[in-house]
Amino acid sequence: MTQRRSMVLRTAGPADAKAMHALIQTNVAEGHLLPRTLEEVRLHASRFVVATRGRKIVGCGELAPLSSRLAEVRSLAVHADARHRGIGTQLVTELRRRAQAAAYEQLCVMTHAPEYFANLGFSIVPHLWVPEKVFTDCVSCPKFRTCGQFAMVVPLESPVDHDRVPDRPAIIALQVA
Repeated sequence: MTQRRSMVLRTAGPADAKAMHALIQTNVAEGHLLPRTLEEVRLHASRFVVATRGRKIVGCGELAPLSSRLAEVRSLAVHADARHRGIGTQLVTELRRRAQAAAYEQLCVMTHAPEYFANLGFSIVPHLWVPEKVFTDCVSCPKFRTCGQFAMVVPLESPVDHDRVPDRPAIIALQVA
């Protein structure tokens, strides 16, 4: 009987950079992602969530801040042997939870797989609706205007603070014509 190891999601660290970079590079070769340098992955390792089975990293994704209101799901990658098991969905769900906890208003993604993200609540928008991404990363990309990626966003609700009692009740004023 084969024992199946459970998957664990955790925050990555610099020691995970090499494995994450290899996973990202495999997905780059398959045409799913844009390249990242090992140094860049190592520098931003703490922004990544990794999915592990035993000691092996089987998936990763980065929550990259673009502004005080917008964060991006970046470098979402799952090992070919671990695909179609919900790992990518769990990674996006965790990144979304973290973005919400950090009080971002929206989460975006640039993707060649809009159906996948639409199933997770994201909507396709014009690229210029995410200028923080376009004017920082896209304009310097060699594939600018030819990448074929879809810009997608999902609004984030503010985390509910059940311990906070409002100072006074909200008052809604309606003007009757």
